[in-house]
Amino acid sequence: MGQNDGWKGRLVPSVRRGDDARGGPFRSEPGTLLEHVPVAVFGLDDDGLVCYWGPGARDLFGHEAAAVLGRPGALLFAGGPAEAAATAAALVERARAQGYWRGPLTARHRDGTDFACGFRVFPVQGAAERSVVMGLASRSSELDRVKTNLAFLDALFETCPVGLVMLDQELRYVHLNQALADMDGLPVEEHIGRPVDEVMIMADGGEYRRMVRAVAEGGVPVVGTLVGLRPKGHPDRDQVRSVTFFPLSGVAGSRPGVGGLMVDVTDRERAILEATAARRRLALLDRASARLGTTLDVRRTAQELVDVVMPDFCDGAVVEVVEWMDETERFDPDRPLITRRIASGTVLPPPATELVSGVERVRYPPGSVIHDMLRTGRPVSAVVDADFLARTVLIESRARLLSDSGVACLLVAPLIARDTVQGLAVFGRSADRPAFTEDDLGLGGELASRAAICLDNARLYSRVQDISLTLQRALLPSALATSSYVEVAHRYLPGSRITEVGGDWYDVISLPGDRVALVVGDVMGHGVPAATDMGRLRITTKALASHHARPDALLAELDACAQESGIELATCLYLVYDATTGRARIAGAGHPPPLVLRPDGTVDTVDEVLGIPLGVGGLPFRTVERELPDGAVLVLYTDGLIESRGQDIDAGLEALRTEVRRAGGPLEVMADRILTNLLPDPPTDDTVLVLARVHRAEARPEAGPAAGPDAGPGAGAATGSAGR
Repeated sequence: MGQNDGWKGRLVPSVRRGDDARGGPFRSEPGTLLEHVPVAVFGLDDDGLVCYWGPGARDLFGHEAAAVLGRPGALLFAGGPAEAAATAAALVERARAQGYWRGPLTARHRDGTDFACGFRVFPVQGAAERSVVMGLASRSSELDRVKTNLAFLDALFETCPVGLVMLDQELRYVHLNQALADMDGLPVEEHIGRPVDEVMIMADGGEYRRMVRAVAEGGVPVVGTLVGLRPKGHPDRDQVRSVTFFPLSGVAGSRPGVGGLMVDVTDRERAILEATAARRRLALLDRASARLGTTLDVRRTAQELVDVVMPDFCDGAVVEVVEWMDETERFDPDRPLITRRIASGTVLPPPATELVSGVERVRYPPGSVIHDMLRTGRPVSAVVDADFLARTVLIESRARLLSDSGVACLLVAPLIARDTVQGLAVFGRSADRPAFTEDDLGLGGELASRAAICLDNARLYSRVQDISLTLQRALLPSALATSSYVEVAHRYLPGSRITEVGGDWYDVISLPGDRVALVVGDVMGHGVPAATDMGRLRITTKALASHHARPDALLAELDACAQESGIELATCLYLVYDATTGRARIAGAGHPPPLVLRPDGTVDTVDEVLGIPLGVGGLPFRTVERELPDGAVLVLYTDGLIESRGQDIDAGLEALRTEVRRAGGPLEVMADRILTNLLPDPPTDDTVLVLARVHRAEARPEAGPAAGPDAGPGAGAATGSAGR
């Protein structure tokens, strides 16, 4: 028995771990039918003695390991002693001769009963160059049951006309039959491992997925529910299916998840299809309403229309505006039509991308489909064929691109607002999708109509913006006054297209006696009225500057002018620098305070001159006097530089102080650096920045009083004097 003991010592620990019912090399895939079949694992040595006995062998044959190890393998087989011994010896010989053998034999249980059993045997190498024949055995009745069940399931999945599916807990495809694959328009292997929303186009807001998820999580089956679906494998085909889903419990090691049956009842439930299509159209219109016209930019509005229609409605789209001479010009069907393409997009591969985006100006000849559409003012559809190309596309290379792009049909809709044709929208579909229907024509027309209103609003707004900006630039000084004692750098930045042009303004005015006036202002409001009021105040300020030495007196006159002109609210900062004395006189009307950058790098804020805005009336203004060292830089600005949404004005002012303190060098460079670091891109409001570096004049005996020759009585008095 020594050699058998040696085999036991080397084989039993490792094989017994592998033969454990919870796992090991002899365990079938979790969840399969074979997992529920008892399998015995045993080993026979060269002498035909049992050298290994697993738990499965104990269950199948009834012998405990201690009672069978080291005994002849004949005790496993039916018949008399000689017949059983011959059967065991033949089993060992077949394994060694053939390498692997399987077949049925009659086995004997410990209680003496005989039963049909299937055996599989094969040799394995043991210690000391000795081999062992390993055997696997199971009742033939159990194997027959598994074979029958598997054959039934295979036949069911191969021949059943009903779609069958198994999903895991994450709603990914684990198993399905060919009938369901045909319904989805995708091969079986392209389903496996993918979630349901990668196979279905969820046009119902995710309701289908939520229904299946509820079955997986709640365990309540869904039986015979009708759903409208569009498989991605058949993107042109809406389907109605009767679906049944039930939970897979996961007992006995089977996979948890959801099982399902599906029947295509499209023909029977055409009404549901129509309702699904109607909901899809309404959903598209709802998205268009939410996404169109979010800005007052013409190109962006046009691109929003292109983006919203793909891929649900079409595979590609362009928006073009007509180049009318003026709005009163009527469409002439006998003349070519010139358009400018301002938005485009496609989900099709090249050359469709080049087709939609490779041109800016398009010329349509008389008799084109576009002319047909404009003649009636209603959407039209067209098949892309030789006749269409000959009538509509003049350039041969463009015609070739369209022919090769995969676009099979087009829907052309006019962009009409205020009874004027603004342009056209073209939607295209590939041959993989159905041609445009009458319902599609109505939907395309509605989309174009909504876009046309938004485009017209954006176009009119852009026109008003351009007029306002042109007017404001015309009213701002084209060339500032120069002085030997004041270097000036100035910037005016209009706000973005989202914000109308405001009433910001500035000026530099030469005065007698080596004096220079600096002024910045801001009329509340936007557009043409603000620009007009700004121009009136700037011109009035320049006219008053030579007659009023005191800034507070000038602001008083300007306030009266604002009230007479109906200007309700405007701010202004007026500063006069005298190069002879090196002093500056400053008065403000509700304007942000100026800053002074001294040569030593310190920054002062002259905040005693805030005052009340122009147009309010009833309160005096105040003049403050400051002595400025040679080389000091004055910083004047409007609130667009320091005030923005989400930022306190005090924080903005402190940020400006920091930038001024950090800045240095030439004024032009300094101005650019301040604007770059403080303003968003694009700026949200008009902004004026004026930087002035002051220098003192050489002392001259004939120089007049410090305040200048036109200063009135008391003009050189202390600061803080009142206005009018």
